[in-house]
Amino acid sequence: MKTRHLFLLLCVASLALSACKNTGPLLPTVSGKAGEIIVVMEKHDWEDTLGSDVRDLLACDCPWLAQKEPLYNLVNVIPSAFAELFKVHRNIILFQVGPQIDSVGIIYKHDVWAAPQCVIQLSAPTAAQASELLKEKGPMIVSSIEQAERDRVIRNTLRYEEYTIYPQIAEIFGGSPHFPSGYKLRKATDTFAWIADDKQAYQDVFVYRYPVEDDPFTLDKIIAHRNAMLQENVPGMFDGTYMTTSEYFAPTLEYLKYRGRDLVQVRGMWEVQNDFMGGPFVSHSFYSPDGSEIIVAEAWVYAPQFDKRQYLRQVESVLYSWEWKAASGTEENQAN
Repeated sequence: MKTRHLFLLLCVASLALSACKNTGPLLPTVSGKAGEIIVVMEKHDWEDTLGSDVRDLLACDCPWLAQKEPLYNLVNVIPSAFAELFKVHRNIILFQVGPQIDSVGIIYKHDVWAAPQCVIQLSAPTAAQASELLKEKGPMIVSSIEQAERDRVIRNTLRYEEYTIYPQIAEIFGGSPHFPSGYKLRKATDTFAWIADDKQAYQDVFVYRYPVEDDPFTLDKIIAHRNAMLQENVPGMFDGTYMTTSEYFAPTLEYLKYRGRDLVQVRGMWEVQNDFMGGPFVSHSFYSPDGSEIIVAEAWVYAPQFDKRQYLRQVESVLYSWEWKAASGTEENQAN
């Protein structure tokens, strides 16, 4: 009898420990394609001004591509059809519109029905008020979805990392992005590195550096250093050809702060001088830890036979995984 009681006690203790370890619900993995959003909205609103405003915000032309591609692909689902099949989607914007709603507001949620999931809920008594809220909070809505898409790429990158690359780049520059499986170190010098994934489309990354000068983060100076660095290190297929910045598409500059790190982002189009190749690029410029150099991490895409939005979004996300290498040999985490 004593043995039986002891066995029961051990079983209860084991179950209790298991319950303590389970700190939250076990959620399914998100479904849906990258760059896709479920918009839960009544059909009459979707076909009227409110739906038009949603499309203007989220399905407008992707601003940094030469060809027309929507910023996101939208799928309208009416509230009565919003069942389990759609609730596990990666990105959901849920509109609650009607006289039963007594206030206007927006709520940002994560991992409601699946993980890693982004859910944005907009509530308003009328469609007109919902439209005003959408216009007011539009930049934050786009930023939240962009961040969610980016974080998924970084999560997968760290899960399936090509571990040999980080230490080689960090040894040269003091830090590096993390790269997913399939990337190869194509070129490395004291000031320039080229990390390539050229399986289906070119989704490549450059890392380079140069000394700090007065007012280093103007667009003209960033582009001038970029062109000089690429002319020296990225030749084209033929003599006298090399990668440079397209003057036809004017580059844009934006100051960002990402998880404690200040950086300058430049978007533009690259081309090959004296040849007919080109595509989009995005670069991050920032100070080295000692402030003596400018470090640039740049992502670019060449995919003439494919849509480029997702290719660029994927490789751009790699830039956000940058981590400085600590003096002890461990990394100072910037990606998480």
